[in-house]
Parts: sequence; C-alpha cells; structure tokens
Amino acid sequence: MVFSSVTFLFYFLPLFLALYFLLPWRNITLLTASLIFYAWGEIEFVGLLVLSIVWNFFAALAIERAVLDSARRIRLAGGIAINLALLGYFKYADFLWSDVFGFDKEPTHLPLGISFFTFQAISYLVDVYRRQIAAEKSIITLGTYISMFPQLVAGPIVRFQSIAHELHQRFLSLDKAVLGFRIFAIGLAQKVLIANTVAGPADYAFGLADDRLWAGIAWLGAICYSFQIYFDFAGYSNMAIGLGLVMGLTLPQNFNYPYISTSITEFWRRWHISLSTWFRDYLYIPLGGNRFGATRTYFNLLVVFVLCGFWHGAAWTFLFWGLYQGAFLILERLGWGRLLDQSWRPLRHLYVGLVVVFGWVLFRSETFDGALGYAAAMLGWGQGSAALEPLGAQLQPTVLAALVVATVWSTPFFSNLLARFEGEKMQGPVLTPQWIGSVSGLILFGFSLSVVSLGGYDPFIYFRF
Repeated sequence: MVFSSVTFLFYFLPLFLALYFLLPWRNITLLTASLIFYAWGEIEFVGLLVLSIVWNFFAALAIERAVLDSARRIRLAGGIAINLALLGYFKYADFLWSDVFGFDKEPTHLPLGISFFTFQAISYLVDVYRRQIAAEKSIITLGTYISMFPQLVAGPIVRFQSIAHELHQRFLSLDKAVLGFRIFAIGLAQKVLIANTVAGPADYAFGLADDRLWAGIAWLGAICYSFQIYFDFAGYSNMAIGLGLVMGLTLPQNFNYPYISTSITEFWRRWHISLSTWFRDYLYIPLGGNRFGATRTYFNLLVVFVLCGFWHGAAWTFLFWGLYQGAFLILERLGWGRLLDQSWRPLRHLYVGLVVVFGWVLFRSETFDGALGYAAAMLGWGQGSAALEPLGAQLQPTVLAALVVATVWSTPFFSNLLARFEGEKMQGPVLTPQWIGSVSGLILFGFSLSVVSLGGYDPFIYFRF
C-alpha cells in the first residue's frame, strides 16, 4: 500500500484518522494501523518488524542498566550487531554471494523500509548509550516510534529524542491539522502530478538499448529522472510530515530545495537531510570528522559516502555513486569550492546541475557499463538517432507541462509567493490571508485525488531501500 493509491487515500487513511481521534489509546491505534499498513504489502515480514521492536526495546534497557562503561559498550555493540545482521542478510547477502564471490543464489526478497527502521533503531540505541535519552519503558511507545506508517517505508529518519515527548503526550490542534493537511496535499501533488508524469519518459529512455540512444532522448530521460526522484522522495517525505502534524507528531524536514544549490557540499545539506545528518552524527563524527587533519577528513568523507551509496542499494552502481559524490566533496574542500565561490552564480548552478544529473544516471542504471553508455549518449557519442527515437514521441504536452512546473517548484518561488500573499492584508469580507494556503491545498488535493482515482502509472522506487 502506497500513499498515492486508492486503497490508502479512500479507505485506510479516513478509517485510521476516525479511530485515531475517537479512541483514547493513540499509540496503540497508531501501532496497530502501522502493522496493518506494513502487512498489506509485506505480511511475511511483519514478524521481522516486530522482532526489531522487541530486540531494540530490551537492548536499550540493557545498555541503560549497565554500570561499567565496558559493559555498556559491549551491549551497544551487540544491539547494533543484530540490527546490522538483519539488514545485511536481507539487503546485502545476494550482492556478496553473487556479485563478489560469483556464486548462483536465489534472490532474497527485500523487506520494505528495512533500511529506514533499522537506522532509526540504531540511532535510538546509540543515543541511550550516550545518555542523551533514557531508554523507553513502554514497548508500545517504542513500537509506535519504530513502525510509524507515515515514515516507515520512505522516511524521513526520525530520532527518538526529537519525538519522545510527543509520543507520550500529544498536542492536537486545528491549526496543526490544517497545516498538516496542506503539507500532505503538497506532497501528494508532487508525487502524483509531477513524479508519476515524468517517470514514463525516464523509464523509457533508461530502458533503451545503446543502439537507439542519442543525446536528445538521453538528456530527456536523465532530466525526467532527476525530477522524478526528487518529487517522488520529497513528496513522500512531505506526506509523512503532514500526516505527523495531523496526528500531533513533529517529523523532521527532509528536503530544502536541493536543486538550487551552488555546490555539492550545499546540495548534501539540502538533500535527504535526515540521512545526511544520521551519517554525520553516527559515522562521520565518531570516525573523527575533521579533527585529525585534511587526509583523515577526506578518508572519513569517502567512507561515509561509499556507505551512503551502499545504503541506497546493494549494487556496484550505488557504491560508485557514493564514491562519485564523496570525490566532489573532497575536490571542493581541496580548493575547488573557493573557486566556485568567486565564480558567476549561474555557472555554480550549472556545475551542480551537471554533477547531480550525471550522478543520477549512475544511480538509476542497472550496471556500471550501462551508466557509461548512457552518459556517452548524453555527450553525443550515442549510437541512436532522432529518426529512430524522435524526441516528440516522449515529450508529450503533459510531460512538458510537468517539467516546467517541476523546474519552478524546485525553487522557493511558490512558497515565497504564498508567504507574501499570506503576510499581506487581503481585501474582501470572506478571504483572509490564512485561507489562501488552505484553498490551494484543497485544489491540489482534489486534483490529485481525481488523478489517483483514474488510475495510471504509479511506480514505487523505494523497494530497494
């Protein structure tokens, strides 16, 4: 079940919200709904999710009760080891067995969202070990935190310390619910109206054989995929954040207009923020961060981004993508960043755009050779031609409109315009500044619902995560 499905929007969500606000046991209601949500698509792995909840509940209590620092470290290591063992088996066993050692193996099915709920659990254990939070004494509360359906499958990654108070005591209000609805409507529109529309040309272009690829179709596919992955991922995050606000829970911001960045360093401060900060706080800083000289800093950055790439998927392309991102971060620290700062701002945007788009080619391709062939076509070395693959066949009016809207929506233009109107005195007896965002949200929501109800192409790109 995905957020942009008829089942979720017309049946699951209305029934859940009715029970959530009518029943007094909000954590139990949310936990039950989350397990049902997960079971809808992965019933065979509900036990794995429950096992994660039970294991981390008792592991955190054991860490907290240990007196000696050595005992605390051993218990933390044991707690993390089980989490990583489960993640490693389901996500990386096939890669190691087949791609590294060269043996044949039946594919292991990857449980939905395992990377997200595993990283949340690890952050919880580490924060208990660091005495930044107390171990949760209610398994219902911890289970609610680990399994919350709004962010279970696609994030954002939530720290327990940021949400613990609200899990124990909700503050519900009409203002928060209205704001949450607006954010959810924006996320749904980003997913349904933009991401799904540009997904078709992206999938078509990346599915072409090398002898049919040429520069025009390759660039169209790469640009469409760049917008697809952003609006799909940001859309899901916004829907999760919006649902959280409706339920009285504050989830962290996950995207902050990354495509307006003027450096790759800035890009990673704006893209998938909850993952970037997770790697910073639980890997980069423990490795030493930038405290032990330039060489160690560069090594730490490479380790972090190679593992970041591997987190996204068990394939060589993801490893190279992480290495590719880390290499540009190191180049910017070596002096390229200072040259960027002194250059014309549009050139900096162009630099980031090219680096990111070619990076997404590597991220999207099934093989490294496929990525090289696709990139070569983008550079004009493709074997295909416009006669074989006319650009107009894929650049339909709906796709063109989605690309134009996506380009503008990738900047703060719409949010700044809305903020300007809401901050000014409106004329008339009915409309007030606060109504503008709500009416816009209703329009987006209604339009998105109509598109969902008609059916259509609705790819789910998080199955590998």
